[in-house]
Amino acid sequence: MRASGILLPVSSLPGPYGIGCFSRHAYAFVDWLADAGQTFWQILPLGPTGFGDSPYQSFSTFAGNPYFIDLETLARDGLLTRAELDPSACGADPEAVDYGQLYTGRPPLLRAAFRRWQAAGGADSRTFAAFTARSAHWLEDYVLFTALKAVHGGAAWDQWPDPLRLRDPAALERARRELAGELQFQRFVQYEFDLQWQRLKGYANRKGVRIIGDLPIYVAFDSADTWARPELFQLDADRRPTGVAGVPPDGFSATGQLWGNPLYDWPVHEAGGYRWWIERMAHCYDWYDVVRIDHFRGFDEYFCVPAGAPDATAGSWRPGPGKALFDAIRAALGDRPVIAEDLGYLTDSVRRLVADCGFPGMKVLEFAFDARDASSLEYLPHRYPVNCIVYTGTHDNETVAGWYESIRPEEREAVQRYLHRAPGAVEPLYWDLACTAMASVAQWCVIPLQDWLGLDNRARINHPSTLGGNWRWRAAPGVLTPALARQIRRVTETYERCPAAAPRSSF
Repeated sequence: MRASGILLPVSSLPGPYGIGCFSRHAYAFVDWLADAGQTFWQILPLGPTGFGDSPYQSFSTFAGNPYFIDLETLARDGLLTRAELDPSACGADPEAVDYGQLYTGRPPLLRAAFRRWQAAGGADSRTFAAFTARSAHWLEDYVLFTALKAVHGGAAWDQWPDPLRLRDPAALERARRELAGELQFQRFVQYEFDLQWQRLKGYANRKGVRIIGDLPIYVAFDSADTWARPELFQLDADRRPTGVAGVPPDGFSATGQLWGNPLYDWPVHEAGGYRWWIERMAHCYDWYDVVRIDHFRGFDEYFCVPAGAPDATAGSWRPGPGKALFDAIRAALGDRPVIAEDLGYLTDSVRRLVADCGFPGMKVLEFAFDARDASSLEYLPHRYPVNCIVYTGTHDNETVAGWYESIRPEEREAVQRYLHRAPGAVEPLYWDLACTAMASVAQWCVIPLQDWLGLDNRARINHPSTLGGNWRWRAAPGVLTPALARQIRRVTETYERCPAAAPRSSF
């Protein structure tokens, strides 16, 4: 069916406690989405953020971010007192996340909630027992990883003593005994995260709003995933990477991008029937209704940079698992909705993989007017296939208002011509670009909230390959007005993307 949605990270929701979370403001946003006629809420990965505060460099692909636990819900449940809810301790700027403040200020509150939960017998509840049982395949490694990381001052696992770094069974068992209280605290945090998220997701679904979640192709080296399952990655006998992820040089970067994530040992995954990937995707579908898989081209071919290289120039392409991985996932989980992030340099084999899997790819309107790149023509709306998802931009792009100001004069002229803008027109151009995306034949259209608001690049989420200042933007209090919801709903109905107005079709 034709439908549309809005991209807004959970961290970018408004609210008083330093970061967007599963609060009353999240429920109000769901209500606002429904009023605006939207079918989807697209978010970024929900994992605990690690290096550079990036949700794409998480300490676990399975665990949830403790910062997203709503403090007011804990207070209503009797686990925090109202006196403990001090917004001033969480960051002074309501429009930007202060991760340093959260790092020091949030854990004491969660520990206070844990002590009261434990005193009230929460650990004996059936819901807690059910959660720990169904999550055991990842939870026990994660809580031990997190506890050991704290013991070692936050050091990456490859800096731990060898018996722990190399997972000597006796050393791990001793750590479990010595850190039993901390392990239970970490279980509580993940339980509370899951409880609150499932309530919010259930509310959204009942309001007719589906969640599009984001799955990074890679995991972080400093993660419970790599530490607990080293055989799944390209590591040497000493558990050091032999090659790391990146992308080759292009017109935007003469040295490419060096991401540094460990690469998968795909023959090992194949020999195991892709069990880990099936568990990973099953977990995603427990959290989300639709999964967007980041850097999809890496399943056809992945770029391997030798470990220790200063940049990506020495890298080379290697074959990925191809369709066999997705056949295994489909056989185990059924036919579930996937969005393939197929942006960037694409080969014919990547296009075949996306087509053979039947997944919709992505089209980004900002890419359509790049005078330096002949492939930009495929991002023009009149060239779209039906089986795709159109975005004005993504979390990695400029806002459309900021992008328009930054492009070349000839590119701005091409935009004006494509939109049939009258000379001297004063209406906001960002609205025309959003409407152009909504009018396209693409089955789904997702617009970042900043682009409906017409915000400039001060509202940009991420500048790829940079550190500092990313992942901080939050929606200002009061911007989600009924008037804006009505405006967006009118556009949505006009282009038959509103649930009540959309014609029936399969997708």
